[in-house]
Amino acid sequence: MEITEFQELMESLYGESDRERGIPSTVAWLCEEVGELAQAVRKGTKDQQLHELGDVLAWLSSLANQCGLSLDEAAQRYVTNPP
Repeated sequence: MEITEFQELMESLYGESDRERGIPSTVAWLCEEVGELAQAVRKGTKDQQLHELGDVLAWLSSLANQCGLSLDEAAQRYVTNPP
């Protein structure tokens, strides 16, 4: 699955409820998921790490959708002008 397709999937599955929750709460959830990913990387199994990576990607997609931004466009920076 391409990143744009994933972002569109998150919009179709959760877009309405994500917008009702709002950006501040979405950022908080994203931060919580990043913490869970860090814990899984330190002490978890590969399956737990994969699960948490998916959660982080889902919440990042939610945030991008609410901000009207494209994750594909954000990633292009690393193709055209890497830091």
